[in-house]
Amino acid sequence: MIMIIIGPKIMIENPNILPKVDRLTAFFDAFELEASLAPTPMSNGRARLFVVGEPGGSAEKIILQPRGDTPPDGLALITAAVDFEGVHNPLMNALPDQVVVDVNNIPTLRDTTAAFMAEALESRCGRSAALNRLCEVIVLLILRSAIDRGATEPGLLAGLSHPSLHRALVAMHDAPTRAWNSDDLAATAAMSRSHFMAVFRNVVGTTPQAYLTGWRLVLARRKLAKGAKVKTVARQVGFGSTAAFSRAFFRKFGNWPSARP
Repeated sequence: MIMIIIGPKIMIENPNILPKVDRLTAFFDAFELEASLAPTPMSNGRARLFVVGEPGGSAEKIILQPRGDTPPDGLALITAAVDFEGVHNPLMNALPDQVVVDVNNIPTLRDTTAAFMAEALESRCGRSAALNRLCEVIVLLILRSAIDRGATEPGLLAGLSHPSLHRALVAMHDAPTRAWNSDDLAATAAMSRSHFMAVFRNVVGTTPQAYLTGWRLVLARRKLAKGAKVKTVARQVGFGSTAAFSRAFFRKFGNWPSARP
């Protein structure tokens, strides 16, 4: 076990001894998920969820396509359109074009998919609400599986899969208004500052401060779209001034926040 002492802090570069943290809740809190049954031919750009298996049999795998309309590999017993704010949701944008999960490898996914199929095939009271909630659990389990498998390219998915870096990412997701500095984030990840900075850039593809600013702006755009005032939003997402927020917003999205609905 390697211990690095910096002032009063002790950082242990051994992620296996640290408790696990929740890497998904922030996304489900920040972005709304809706699902509806849809015919297979569909080209409106929404994400699609396919339940694949033999006719008359149980589900064998789930295919999530965050974007595009590539036909599934196998017979789709059920096709659902999923809106998890893909254009604005950085986690959905980080996924590959297709995520395939064998339902029999994850008992919870197998049981939830069975319930989803039962609701989809019958017209019962509360069907739409049930489909939404079951689909939310299915998407969550698929995202969990994708994070567990990791990613080969730098980005958010790779960062969430990293045994140490994901703690810093979760900290920023959960507390975006905090004045995070590199030392704080490195300590959260249980790494030395120099190692943290180098690994973060290599794995996530940007600097911690740039990522934090991007996350704050994504949250800000959602708040503005719901009618919040620019000054209020700037403060809510952790910017020191409205002017600084407006400039950062323009650099990222190409328009001023006052132009949002």
